[in-house]
Amino acid sequence: MPLSVSSPVRLLSGHDMPLLGLGVFENDECGPACLSALKSGYRHIDSARYYQNEAEVGKAVRQSGIPRSEVFVTSKIYHPEHGYESTLQAVNDSLERFGFEYVDLYLIHSALSGKEKRLATWKALIDAKEAGKLRSIGVSNYNVNHIEEIREAGLEIPAANQIELHPFCQQRPIVEYCKQNGIVVQAYCPLIRGQSDNPVLQDVAKKYNKDVAQILIRWSLQHGFSPLPKSSNLGRVVSNADVYDFELSLDDMGRIDALDQGAAGSVSWNPVGVD
Repeated sequence: MPLSVSSPVRLLSGHDMPLLGLGVFENDECGPACLSALKSGYRHIDSARYYQNEAEVGKAVRQSGIPRSEVFVTSKIYHPEHGYESTLQAVNDSLERFGFEYVDLYLIHSALSGKEKRLATWKALIDAKEAGKLRSIGVSNYNVNHIEEIREAGLEIPAANQIELHPFCQQRPIVEYCKQNGIVVQAYCPLIRGQSDNPVLQDVAKKYNKDVAQILIRWSLQHGFSPLPKSSNLGRVVSNADVYDFELSLDDMGRIDALDQGAAGSVSWNPVGVD
C-alpha cells in the first residue's frame, strides 16, 4: 500500500506510530498549527516538557474532534528533571497538562544527566508504562553507547530514538544500530532549518516539481525515518504533508545521501557525544 500521511510504523511496544509528525518546538501558541495539521491528515504531534506547550497540544487534540485514540502524541523529559522520583512526577505533570489519561510516546530528551540518572529515569519510565500512563517509551539524542548501557542493565530497549537527522547530518552509526535493533529512528530538524539553497536539493526539487522541504521529508520517509518537520505557518504545515504523490529515484536518493557532512553538518544542539 502506498505511503500516506497516516502511514504507521510498528514500535517495539506493539503500538503503531504514524511516520510523519508535526514538531512544535519554539511554538508556544501551537494550537492553530496542530489543528491545521490534524485537519490535513496528520495524526502525530511531537512535543516536550521543555517546549512548554503540552497544554496547547492537548487542547488542540480535543478541539479537533478526532478521537484521542487516533492521535499519537509524544513528549520528552528534559535532563534537569532526570531521576526516578522526579521522572514519575514529570509524567504525572505532563498528563495533567495535556489533559490525557496516557501519552503515546515519552522520551528521555537527552543523555546530559549522566549514566546513573539516565538509568534511574529509564526505570521510572518503564514503571510509568507498566502503570498504563505511557504506551511506549524511548530516548532522544542517544548514541550507541547510551542505548547499550540500557541493554547492559538488563532493561527493555527504547522503542524510538529521536536524533537530528537530515542530508547534511545523517548520523549513520546511530541509525544503523537502531535499525539492527528494531528501534524506530525519528528525525528532528528534517528541513535543515530552512537551508534550502543547496544546488543538489534545488535540482532535485525542480525535477519533481516540489519544494526543497517536500524533497527533504520524502528523502527521510524513503529511508524509513519518522520525520518531524515543525512550522507555525499553516500553509507550510499542509504543504509539508504533500509528499505522497511522488517517489525519489535511487539515483536521486544517492545524490542526496552524498551530502552528508557528519557532525559538521549539524544545525541544532545534537548532544549525542556526551559521556
